[in-house]
Amino acid sequence: MSDASPQLSYPLAVIMQRTALVNRWVSEKWEAQGVLRDLDALGAGPKVIVEHERLTQMLHPGLRLRLQRDEAEGYYLNLTSPEPKVFVLWRMVDEIARPEMLTVSYGEGTRWADSGEQVDGVPIPNDLLPWIADFVEAHYRPEPKKEKRYASNKDKGRMGHFK
Repeated sequence: MSDASPQLSYPLAVIMQRTALVNRWVSEKWEAQGVLRDLDALGAGPKVIVEHERLTQMLHPGLRLRLQRDEAEGYYLNLTSPEPKVFVLWRMVDEIARPEMLTVSYGEGTRWADSGEQVDGVPIPNDLLPWIADFVEAHYRPEPKKEKRYASNKDKGRMGHFK
């Protein structure tokens, strides 16, 4: 079976941001800030790209956004939302937030968050939108609408009437 979308993955780098907090219980907050096309050499590790007294941003190269046919409806729902997002699943490793998986499926991102994972949604870069849209057009087939069924008068008589 040939695939209408020859490229099923896209190289991305994730920007993770650490913000220092003045809080008795938590000293910092990590969150994904954005994604961009990964142009780095393979095997490059994370690097600090911004560092201030209370804020640090790290670029994490080497991730791939992979599209799968069984998530096509989730991609469609995301693309047709007011603000399409890339969902970034990340975990703390050696006191640094490290992105581990990416998706543009609304359903998959929601499942990750519902399972207790750290997940942030960041805007989809404009250069990714046509690629995802082409995949959705090739692979998403909405479920046919089901015909509404109404109980016939005969059935209502058997169930009785409530007053």
